[in-house]
Amino acid sequence: MKSFFLFLFFNISLVGFSQTNTYEISFENAVHHEAKVKATFPEIDTNVLRVRMSRTSPGRYALHEFAKNVYQVKATDGKGKRLKITRPSPYEWNITGHDGTVHLSYTLFANRGGGTYAQIDETHAHLNIPATFMYAPSLSERKAQVDFKLREDLNWKVATQLPLVTGTTYSAPNLSYFMDSPTELSNYQLREFQVGPKDKTQTIQLALHHNGSEQETDEYFEKVKKVVLTEREVYGELPVFDYGKYTFLACYIPNASGDGMEHRNSTILTSTRSLADGGMERNIGTVSHEFFHAWNVERIRPKSLKPFDFEEANMSGELWFAEGFTSYYTNLILCRAGIISPEKYVEGLTGTFNYVWNSPARQFFNPIEMSFQAPFVDAATSVDPVNRENTFISYYSYGSVLGLALDLSLREKGLNLDDYMKLVWKTYGKNEVPYTVDGLHKTLSEFAGKSFGDNFFNNYIYKSGMPNYKDLLTSVGVVLQQNLDTPYFGVSVKVKDSVGRIQRNVKIGSPAYKAGLDKGDEIVSVKNQSLSKEEKFENLIKKFKVGDSLQIRFKRFGVEKTTMVILEPDPYYKIFLSEKEGVTPSKMELARRRNWLKTE
Repeated sequence: MKSFFLFLFFNISLVGFSQTNTYEISFENAVHHEAKVKATFPEIDTNVLRVRMSRTSPGRYALHEFAKNVYQVKATDGKGKRLKITRPSPYEWNITGHDGTVHLSYTLFANRGGGTYAQIDETHAHLNIPATFMYAPSLSERKAQVDFKLREDLNWKVATQLPLVTGTTYSAPNLSYFMDSPTELSNYQLREFQVGPKDKTQTIQLALHHNGSEQETDEYFEKVKKVVLTEREVYGELPVFDYGKYTFLACYIPNASGDGMEHRNSTILTSTRSLADGGMERNIGTVSHEFFHAWNVERIRPKSLKPFDFEEANMSGELWFAEGFTSYYTNLILCRAGIISPEKYVEGLTGTFNYVWNSPARQFFNPIEMSFQAPFVDAATSVDPVNRENTFISYYSYGSVLGLALDLSLREKGLNLDDYMKLVWKTYGKNEVPYTVDGLHKTLSEFAGKSFGDNFFNNYIYKSGMPNYKDLLTSVGVVLQQNLDTPYFGVSVKVKDSVGRIQRNVKIGSPAYKAGLDKGDEIVSVKNQSLSKEEKFENLIKKFKVGDSLQIRFKRFGVEKTTMVILEPDPYYKIFLSEKEGVTPSKMELARRRNWLKTE
């Protein structure tokens, strides 16, 4: 009987292994940004094996044609016979004539170190999986194993959310998890700490690839720890990470591309700023944003993004919440953690507020429809001009200022956004039930009352209304102030050789727009005054007053024209603590502010 069970176990193990797609990647030519990739697909029961490169990457919503960096594609069967390969599309390869097994090999070129692509050189192999590995869609439920052939001469180690099998071989339970598992191979510095009760302890790691010192890593990791613990307070608990571990994969090196990208149990953090050159302060915001995604987007997941599509663009109407509310918390968390001051946090709201408040785009799209634009703007590229200055507001920024308004509105009722996020977490995130906009609406009504929930969603989500920020900010002792005496022209102008060229599309409704000026126009004089390269255009405009009529002489396509611009009040607002203006907030305002910012 014992031998029978051993035989049965052995055969089950063989079957399980044979149903695993295996990969091997090596980096002999890393100096020229190349990797050699080998893959084996066993037990194929179709005449044609279709393999492809992904066109998307988890956390991104636009198309990225990773197939463009793949070449020298070859395939053999289990006996080593060369197989026929045809190309039904730019990102697919059909392999025929196999014997049930296909061995695939190809060369990958990779030289962009960020959150979407891959980068291979002699400093590291920074691998986003969709940009690196071909896959067979029909075998997507199989396990995958990958052996990272490390450059031992460069002291490379593996950092990834993939569970270790043995040596340098790691596994994934299916294609979806594999694609969501970026991997950093480098001589990184590792720090970690344990979070949670003894019976539910989880490990938080920082794998930091940089040219700095161990001391700098220690100092930075203390900031990372503060962010992690402060964000846990928002939701009341950490997510349960699949293998008991969450890893920050940070590359702060000159050859990286600035980015951040969330994944289920890890995140990519890349920047050209070293910790010694401003990165200690400026890079930590990305840590805050991406770790917040461990709840909001990875587990509190829009139904529109589940499952994630690797063949088509991923469109979602919930990004104002998934990305925007995460953006609202990004700097708020840094303030609560004591990494930035309340004054710096509050004044830092100014830029985002003005961008959203003063955008003409709200007349075209509400926050849901702005979210639908993601496939066109999320690191997407186009060669034809667009009118985004007038028709698009980033869902990051739009959602962020709406998160601010919702938080301060709730606090006027004795509630707060943290507790609403806890309820959303318990309703959708903890058990990973996908949500819709309607679900968020119903949850807010449950949390704050139907009238409140309906008012917020009907006015600010389904429509493009803007809350009364002046009163909301006053409720926490913050000033929203506009200088109506500052003149406003309404264009971005770069002066060169006494000619001012309009750099961007002119904003709808601005004085320049009403006067018929357009991008590319070359301003020669303002009220018969020639331009000087020694003086910025905006400083020249400040010499005039609101209501002044300025004759503008300009060239368009080489033809000289004139127009009249009537200066209007600058729509720009400043946001700051009321104490800065010499006004002491009331006790209630100070109490609300302390509760909001979690300050003493």
